[in-house]
Amino acid sequence: MMESFPDHSFIWYLSLAIALLGTGVIAGLLAGLLGVGGGIVIVPVLYHVFTLLGIDETLKMHIAVGTSLATIVPTSIASSIAHYKKGNIDKNLVSQLIPGVLVGVIVGTYSSGLISSGALTIIFAVIALMVSGNMILGSKSFQISDRLPSRPGTTLIATCIGSLSALMGIGGGTLSVPILNAFKVPMHKAVGTGAALGILISIPGSAGFIYNGLGAENLPPLSIGYLNLIGFALITPTTMKMAPIGAEIGHKIDQNLLKKLFAVFLGLTSLKMFYALI
Repeated sequence: MMESFPDHSFIWYLSLAIALLGTGVIAGLLAGLLGVGGGIVIVPVLYHVFTLLGIDETLKMHIAVGTSLATIVPTSIASSIAHYKKGNIDKNLVSQLIPGVLVGVIVGTYSSGLISSGALTIIFAVIALMVSGNMILGSKSFQISDRLPSRPGTTLIATCIGSLSALMGIGGGTLSVPILNAFKVPMHKAVGTGAALGILISIPGSAGFIYNGLGAENLPPLSIGYLNLIGFALITPTTMKMAPIGAEIGHKIDQNLLKKLFAVFLGLTSLKMFYALI
């Protein structure tokens, strides 16, 4: 169901547009600077933006996740092409992960239609806190094994990556890169594989959030289900434009310090999400 919200003022619409453009700029810069997927930035920023703009509390997290997944579609395609040209995508590894990831996305997307915004917020906050901790640990992150487990074990890992990524509105890289790296998959292969998984997660994931939100009341302007078209139109091009700029800046400054600062931001955002639900 698409809502027009004619009672909203011009200032409200202008504030929404500026906030969404800012979200894309921040997400693109941080994605380029830190090598993290845009979704892990977009979702918490949209969560705060929707809070300030008074979006319905029962809808804002679903809309943030659905919109984030849609923005990941073009960015993950562009990233995958770039990694493929560099030979960073392990085709055999991707083929092993595809079935589990797709099953996970279906499970995660279906589950999102059954749980409340509060539960979805808790899931994001918990996983984001874990991602924050992993970024702070950096090179001290643990190793599980010298290789991936057998096919059933690898499929289970892929299913978890797919389901949690769909529920959080993030691409495959945020979870798959540290997990694959923990099984001694070389970092450049893990990053390239994560980019490819982002396509498998974002396309069916965003479609599922659109379907789940059809008929929902009090959606923000120009929304189809839980996908806000204004957000998609403003965030996607700015994210793709700013990511290369962020990467260029990242070569000139201390990335370790930046990652730790972002990890603090992510951790504080997680704690704030928990606090808001009390």
